[in-house]
Amino acid sequence: MKKRRLGSSDLQVSEIALGSWLTYSGGVAEDQIAACTRAAYEAGINFFDTANVYGQGASEEAWGKILSAYPRDSYILATKVFFPMGEHDKGLSAQQIHKQIDASLKRLKTTYVDLYQCHRFDPDTPIEETMEALSEVVKSGKARYIGLSEWTPDQIRAGLAVPGAVKFVSSQPQYSMLWRGPEQEIFPLCAQNGISQIVWSPLAQGVLTGKYLPGQQPPAGSRAASTDMSGFIDRFMSDHILEAVQKLRPIADELGCTMSQLALAWILRRSEVASAIIGATRPEQIIENIAAADIVLSPDVLAAIDDALGDAVVYEDRTSERGTAIKHRD
Repeated sequence: MKKRRLGSSDLQVSEIALGSWLTYSGGVAEDQIAACTRAAYEAGINFFDTANVYGQGASEEAWGKILSAYPRDSYILATKVFFPMGEHDKGLSAQQIHKQIDASLKRLKTTYVDLYQCHRFDPDTPIEETMEALSEVVKSGKARYIGLSEWTPDQIRAGLAVPGAVKFVSSQPQYSMLWRGPEQEIFPLCAQNGISQIVWSPLAQGVLTGKYLPGQQPPAGSRAASTDMSGFIDRFMSDHILEAVQKLRPIADELGCTMSQLALAWILRRSEVASAIIGATRPEQIIENIAAADIVLSPDVLAAIDDALGDAVVYEDRTSERGTAIKHRD
């Protein structure tokens, strides 16, 4: 499994990471989680991404049981903080950051995480307070590095500008053939500041696998057919988008790869990307997806992909929809 350096850190992460968002927060049985995690580890994936809010700690607990069987220095573990873990437990205040990192470490059965990420921006907490608390977490040894997810450019700049604070080494945006907004501002801003991209939803919630056909019900057992795992897929399930995605099939066939591999290879063509996070309910999905790292897409193939998808692609950066409110200390 090929590896890339994560921003300005000394972490070398596998180009394909295993995530636990929907699949391991209640959508998949524990024996399946264990099988997929073992398959990923044995195939050379060393990067595992979770969050405290996934299943209200369920994903962290599952990986705490499974990953603790392996040497701690043989894998890179990332988790996140921000979303509610209780009526009064949410956000990025100093109190919450310290409380939630301790709770995450307990569930993960480890003394540190390699990467601690702000799951979203907190407009209700002064940015200085957030960055200073994150710095304290790093200095205490509970996290080696910090990252962010879905912050606007102005929010990223504000975090970087806090004097004496530890710097971010990663950004986790949604990014795929169908969702390209981060290319405009996030990618160049982060590259200038030693921040790599860790992409979530590189297969557009599974739509880019080609398994969903226009005018037809989702296959039984698929994410779109699951009440537990279909929450974010609706944006990609219009017949217009599904018809465009099917035009990618002959391109993949010509290259001798699957549509999933084509979509992941498209992500990994960017040097700003350190890793693409996949979800998996079966070990064979992991084996298929890691082969994408060996596929090189020519300019002609990239042009054919753009022609096939046409106006189904979202190019604007939707992070701006969350506003740019930044609270500072008085």
